[in-house]
Amino acid sequence: MMSPRRPILALALAGLILAGLGLQDWSVDGRRATRFAAHALDDYGLALTTHGTAQLRLLPLPRLTLGQVRIAAGPTGPTLADAGRLTIALDPLGLLVGRADLGGLRLEDARLSADAAAWREPLTQLTGRMRSGLTQRPRWIALSGARIDGGEDARDIAIDLAWPFWSATAEVRASLTWRGVPMRVALTHLLPAYIAQGLRTPFTAWVTWPDGSLALDGTAGPPLDGGAMPVLAGRARFESRALPETLAWLGRDAPLASLAGAFSLDGRFETSEKSVSWPSLRVGLGDDVLEGAGAVALGPGTPQRLSVQATLAAETLNLAPLMGDLVKLFEAEPTPLALAPLTKGDLDLRLSAAEGRVGVVQVQDLAASILVRDAAVEVAVNRARLQDGTLKGRVTLASGADPAETEVRMQGSLDRVDLSTLLGEIGTGRWMSGPLQGQFSLEGSARDSAGLLAHLGGRATLSVDGGAISGLDLAELVHRNGVVPAGALARRNGRTAFERAAITLRFADGVGEFAESGLRGPSVGASLQGRVSLPTRRIEARGDLALRAAADPSRGLLFEVSGPWDAPTAQVVPQGEAMLPDPFKVPAALGLSGNARAYAP
Repeated sequence: MMSPRRPILALALAGLILAGLGLQDWSVDGRRATRFAAHALDDYGLALTTHGTAQLRLLPLPRLTLGQVRIAAGPTGPTLADAGRLTIALDPLGLLVGRADLGGLRLEDARLSADAAAWREPLTQLTGRMRSGLTQRPRWIALSGARIDGGEDARDIAIDLAWPFWSATAEVRASLTWRGVPMRVALTHLLPAYIAQGLRTPFTAWVTWPDGSLALDGTAGPPLDGGAMPVLAGRARFESRALPETLAWLGRDAPLASLAGAFSLDGRFETSEKSVSWPSLRVGLGDDVLEGAGAVALGPGTPQRLSVQATLAAETLNLAPLMGDLVKLFEAEPTPLALAPLTKGDLDLRLSAAEGRVGVVQVQDLAASILVRDAAVEVAVNRARLQDGTLKGRVTLASGADPAETEVRMQGSLDRVDLSTLLGEIGTGRWMSGPLQGQFSLEGSARDSAGLLAHLGGRATLSVDGGAISGLDLAELVHRNGVVPAGALARRNGRTAFERAAITLRFADGVGEFAESGLRGPSVGASLQGRVSLPTRRIEARGDLALRAAADPSRGLLFEVSGPWDAPTAQVVPQGEAMLPDPFKVPAALGLSGNARAYAP
């Protein structure tokens, strides 16, 4: 009697043999295989040709692999993919009735067309099939080792699209190298049937690269009439460790982007064809956080010019990056003034902050604006509170006929600023106190900062009413013929009260001449004449001190101030030596005796 084990072993052995044969790639006739596979692509408006070999694998699911394929948008349409290796997963149920139905596609090492219009017809065919209710469709599409034809911007492209037959949602995950930077992309929660019917679909997307990320969560709808881009709405978060580098990598320009470093953006958004609006917006600039609303739009032309509008408010705002570039206007080392790097787009930015900082200097209740247009920049401090006083100012930069040359106009004013506290903040010592007032208006044009300093013209005036000089008694200095009392106690107790101190500078070609400059106190008056050179950063001036006491009206001394303006030296001029020529007239408002020509602190 035959043992029952023998049939079981025979069946197992036969099953292993069949499985081994089914898992093996079998070479088949390339022409027949191509014609069979082409029928599977016809329904999607795709035409298939091949010049390579063909292989068939039956298990676990039937798969046909073709080498050196070309996929086009119809028999006479443009090429979509070329020189790749195509694997088609065939639907087993379709094979039983002799029909080639797509279960999935994998394309390897292909060159892809960069023409978006060429892909329109296949996408239209796919949308039409879904809209008609046909359930037969690829359940997955995979792409690996692909690159965009005609350029090196995009390479190493890998895409996996999964849309299981049991699920209404699809998801896409991809990785690629864009302009030398690796990046990863994911798109989930899509409802393709909604897209086919022209309905809004939910979606979640994220993009990451080494220096930043972008995350979106919202809905997507069909394009507006005549448009090409879908309408998106939802919440977005963008982060970049270095915004200028990120924009350069993306091939986009933005106004004043070169001044930014770490940047983040988070808020609700809505898109139209060429614009994005942000009804609620949170912006991070370095350590600062601003909140408000804004909009971004692309203008006409090629390349399209970016336009940004925003109104933002913050508790604290660090103005050092912006002010640092403005300070470069006064650097002795030549710094190019061409505006092209800063005006690659339009900007209308309104800023407000409870507190603003420029280094150690702080202002409160700041209201400012920044306007950028083609070849023009305007920065305005419309209002700011500085040490119990107010500050206003405006800087306008405009390119001339020569794009490398920039015209600069600056104007501003100070009103009742606590001078002692301000001097303490900037680290120069509280050697003078009183309410500071002033105004300035300067202008010039040049190709670099050194040229600007050499051509700057205008006027600047500063005055202090009811103040005092600490550490020095000018009346005693006159009595001692210019000898400063020795000892810390004398310096600590030394003090000169004054009714008014004022200085006016008139600039021409970068040199400021002292005009109507002096000091008036109860016991002493002082005058000053000379000049300050912006290009050389030096001061050369002489003045006199005169007692105002009726008993000794002629008692006084001459002094000289000279050297670098950040470290000048002062010394007494020997009696009898002539003063500088062209003495200044005495301001009538100061009411000094004829012995003092002007007033200076």
